Amino acid sequence: MALTKEDLLAISEIMDTKLKTELQPLTNDMQILKSDVHELKGDVEVLKNDVHELKGDVEVLKSDVHELKGDVEVLKSDMHELKGDVEVLKSDVHELKGDVEVLKNEVQELKGDVEVLKSDMQVLQDNVQVLQDDMQGVKDKLHLMKLYQENVITPRLDTIESCYTGTYHRYQNDAEKMENAFDDIDLLKKVVTEHSEKLQKLA
Repeated sequence: MALTKEDLLAISEIMDTKLKTELQPLTNDMQILKSDVHELKGDVEVLKNDVHELKGDVEVLKSDVHELKGDVEVLKSDMHELKGDVEVLKSDVHELKGDVEVLKNEVQELKGDVEVLKSDMQVLQDNVQVLQDDMQGVKDKLHLMKLYQENVITPRLDTIESCYTGTYHRYQNDAEKMENAFDDIDLLKKVVTEHSEKLQKLA
């Protein structure tokens, strides 16, 4: 049995109605999807703005990082120099420690020398005291000798000289005795002179 045009139109309308009925949920879903897409587009715009801001922040951070890298390089260079200075200081400190040890040894030796000098000084002071005591004794003896010379020797020499002078006058007519007397007088004068010189040296 062949379908007429009216049948086909009826079938078509039925199909359209059925499709519309079946497509309505899809249409509703599409509307919801469109709404979601619209919201997502808004969110995307917000995200784009955030990303743009983040890109700006990233650029700033990149600039800061670049500057920090430069500062780090400067710090590395300074650190390298400081390490060199520290090594030099370590060497200097090591040398100074050696010098200090040498000085300590020298000071210790000097202390020993000072102790020896103190001991020697004490001995010298004792010797000086002894010499001073001896000198005082010598001075006392010289004083006694001077007194002895003035009170005993000189009067005796005067007496001897007077005796020899009287003898000379008594024997002036006797040539031989005279020569002997002169010889005795010369000898006496020499003795007196020698004694006087010795006494002067002792004084």
